[in-house]
Amino acid sequence: MKKVSSVPTFRRNTLHDVARLAGVSYQTVSRVINHHPYVSDETRERVEKAIIELNYRPNRAAQSLAGAKSRTLAMLTFGLNNYGPAQMMIHSEHASRQAGYDLIFANVNDAKLETLRTAIHYARYRDVDGLLVITPIIGMHEEELVTLSGDIPLMLIGTGLNVNAASVVVDQYAGTRQVTRHLIELGHTQICEISGPLTWYDALERHESWLVTMQAAGLTPGISIEGNWTAESGYLAVRQLIKQGAKFTALVMGNDQMALGAIRALHEYGRRVPEDVSVVGFDDIPEASFFLPPLTTVRQDFDTLGRRGIESLIQRIHQPHIDPKQHVIAPQLIQRNSTAAPPK
Repeated sequence: MKKVSSVPTFRRNTLHDVARLAGVSYQTVSRVINHHPYVSDETRERVEKAIIELNYRPNRAAQSLAGAKSRTLAMLTFGLNNYGPAQMMIHSEHASRQAGYDLIFANVNDAKLETLRTAIHYARYRDVDGLLVITPIIGMHEEELVTLSGDIPLMLIGTGLNVNAASVVVDQYAGTRQVTRHLIELGHTQICEISGPLTWYDALERHESWLVTMQAAGLTPGISIEGNWTAESGYLAVRQLIKQGAKFTALVMGNDQMALGAIRALHEYGRRVPEDVSVVGFDDIPEASFFLPPLTTVRQDFDTLGRRGIESLIQRIHQPHIDPKQHVIAPQLIQRNSTAAPPK
């Protein structure tokens, strides 16, 4: 695996540099940085653009000599309309407060490098002590994120396994391996999959784990259809499987919401869960135990994920020269009533 490039040295621009580029006084730049209310929106926007263009950030070395710390962390988030990233954010914020740090957020709507660069520069000039980035999308440029963060300690959350950067992840391979083996041990041999979007690390790793686990058991993987994490996509995918005559006695679903949609589709076609078809999910959302029937799934420990991410980032703040390390959290199989032996 390619080694992460070393952190470059950033030119230390001054308030005067920013002021000249923005066409304002250096006192106005100071007001913008310190969130002074009496700055027009147009002036604030000009100053913020100049800060980003110049890669300006207050001199951390001077602040360190003075013993100053902002005790503020920034989190760059993506995909907050989905359960996993939302839980990562919630538990990271809780852990940061317990550790005595404020946590500010910048949400992005795409994984384009320019979008990420702008968001990280925003965090840089807010003078945060450390940066967390939720990176669930393949191609979110982990190496560039390390470079862009510069001298700010960085921690990635929810990225892929074996990424060569400081990160915290849940072992998605292990989770899907557990739940697929559970179905095989019950006697299922015809198992189809409805995956999440394969541009996401979690979805791709779960999909690959399902394939490998089936093949390791000497079984031919059934049809796989790609969904988008929503209950509707699970519902439509199962209807598609049935309409095309797919043979299956069990379904591995990309997450719990998609499993909910799958159960609805099976019910409409007169197929009982689990008597005719076993269904498994992933995440163990709070509602999973109230599905009809209660859902067999894989629990991700988002509390530990957030706490470990914050603890590791704070360690990097105080020990900036330690080697980057990936912390891997084991998931847990939760067996409920949506799985049973296949019909005879």
